[in-house]
Amino acid sequence: MKEKIKTTVLIGLVVISLLQSYLLAYSMPGLGVTVRSDQDYVITEPIGTAKSVESVIFPEELFIHLGGNKHTVIYPGTQFYEMILNQRIQGREFKGFQRSPADVLNWESIRKNDIGIELRFNNGIPVELLQKLLKLEGDLLFLNETIDRIWIFKTTGTEEIRTFFFSIDGKMVYESVRADLTVRDVQDYVGFGQFQPMYTMTADGLYIPDGPIQSTEMIFPYETYSPDLMQRSLFFDPSTTNSLEHRSGSQIYTDGKRGLQVEQNGKWISYTDPSAPQIAENLLSDNVYKSVDFVNQNGGWDGVHRFVNVAPGGEGKYIRFKQYVEQYPVIETPPFRYGYMNLTLQQGVVTEYSRSLITLGAQTEARNVRWLPGGESLQQSLKNYGKRSEVEHLFPAMQALPIDDSQLRFTPVWAVRLTDGTEEILVDAYPNGYEPPEDFVETAEDELGEDQESADEKDIAAALYGGAAVNSVGGLNPLRTSDIGQVR
Repeated sequence: MKEKIKTTVLIGLVVISLLQSYLLAYSMPGLGVTVRSDQDYVITEPIGTAKSVESVIFPEELFIHLGGNKHTVIYPGTQFYEMILNQRIQGREFKGFQRSPADVLNWESIRKNDIGIELRFNNGIPVELLQKLLKLEGDLLFLNETIDRIWIFKTTGTEEIRTFFFSIDGKMVYESVRADLTVRDVQDYVGFGQFQPMYTMTADGLYIPDGPIQSTEMIFPYETYSPDLMQRSLFFDPSTTNSLEHRSGSQIYTDGKRGLQVEQNGKWISYTDPSAPQIAENLLSDNVYKSVDFVNQNGGWDGVHRFVNVAPGGEGKYIRFKQYVEQYPVIETPPFRYGYMNLTLQQGVVTEYSRSLITLGAQTEARNVRWLPGGESLQQSLKNYGKRSEVEHLFPAMQALPIDDSQLRFTPVWAVRLTDGTEEILVDAYPNGYEPPEDFVETAEDELGEDQESADEKDIAAALYGGAAVNSVGGLNPLRTSDIGQVR
């Protein structure tokens, strides 16, 4: 009997022990809680549109060489840009790369005499990212390069098509000897170029239109993301953040580690995370992927943006996304900040993030034709510019200015990029109501009539009558980039 009692007591003690273990593991507060890493960002409700890396990789401009030292420039967001890039280049394969010194050919002669096209990438783009745009197969030397332009041309007097990729350091070129391109492809590029204003190249490589080019001034309605939305998105536990007002009038949120400064009357933010690991090694391609994901989760995208390599040959930690309004990029005009996102990363972790909280409406509220200067007038503006020796690029852009708390005005301007990367407005568009001289219009129309048979007639008709129209000087009136699949 005693043995049975001992056995029963022992079984009871074991059961009690198991029950206590269960309660300790599953019922006591604080036990079994997973520790959250500081590098895991809180998943919040999406604010803006999400995008893929492919949507931010595209050339800044297409330069068309028509032979006889005639040239033109085609900008993103126009129908001809889409026709050339999407329909005639993106689907082709580029293989069999051969490496040569950059001076292997006389590029000046080729630019003047051979028909072809150049795809330009501001400050270059790693081949790993370029593969998101084009089908590329090459060796490790090529795959580790950063490319700032691609040049496809037909050699004069032959049926040979040659394709070269230029390294950002200007020392090497890579020829794709097995590029899937035909003479007809290059002829089509040139044919589309015949419908654009003609440009003349300066001695230092700037392209200037021979006469005024038509653009559009626009007024967009806009809304603004709430700073509270961005606070909830960027901080792990918004309930632990403190808010204080800076003497400048800006609002600052902090959780003791990270900071979020809201400026410009709630329309601009600057986020910092100094607690992120400070490691020297940064892979630019990886950081671009991480940046796109970070923006997707923290504010999203308003319209079309293009990736810009801020520091070519540098640490790879600085990322910029430049905003486009129709076919032109927005140029920053302090003190009003708008038109770009800046990110700094360390080993894939965002340490700095600056952006506008403005999001544009889907449709403009007003549009007016504005003409940008060309020819002698533009050349004189360049000549009188105080930093003329530092100018490395001339391009049309949009200046964004707030009208009130619900509208932005976008006005076309000519802008310059300097050797240090700074961008400044060179000259404004002509005033409202300006019309180009009649003799210029007649000359442009005569040139257009002479060359109309050069491009594929069906594609030209689609461009002219399928939503776009050639203006009186042969230039393509702008389409919203969203109308053609956001440049892609």
